[in-house]
Amino acid sequence: MKSEPDAYSWDDLVAEGEGRWDGVRNAQAANFMREMRVGDQVLFYHSITGKAAVGIMQVSRAAYPDPTAEQPDKWPDKWVAVSVKPVEKLTHPVSLAQMKAEPRLGEMAMLRQSRLSVCPVSPDEWRTILAMAED
Repeated sequence: MKSEPDAYSWDDLVAEGEGRWDGVRNAQAANFMREMRVGDQVLFYHSITGKAAVGIMQVSRAAYPDPTAEQPDKWPDKWVAVSVKPVEKLTHPVSLAQMKAEPRLGEMAMLRQSRLSVCPVSPDEWRTILAMAED
C-alpha cells in the first residue's frame, strides 16, 4: 500500500497506533482492498518522496465503505477503506530502484502497474523484500 509521506507517513501511522486507509479511487486497487482480511500483513510504501518500502502493517478491519467518498450512501460498495496497525519498521528501507534491480521482483504488480496505490505481493516477493530490508 502506497502513501505520500507528506500526506500520511509510516511515522503518522505509528503515532496513531491504527489508521484508516482511505481515498483510493482506482477500481482495481479498491478490489485488492476488498480481498484483504483481518490479520493480513501489508507493506507500507512511501511514494513520491522516498520511494521505498518502509514498514509492515497488519489489517485490523477488513474493507468497509470509505467515509471520504462522495455520496457514500448512494454507492456504499464502490469505494472502500481498510484499517491497519503498524507491525514493524523495516530495518532498512527498500527503495524502488533496488526493487527494479532485483530480478526476483521482475513480475511484481507494483513495478508493472506503478500507478496503483494498492496491489498484491506474492509470498516469494514478500520474502525477497524482507530479505533486502535486512541487507
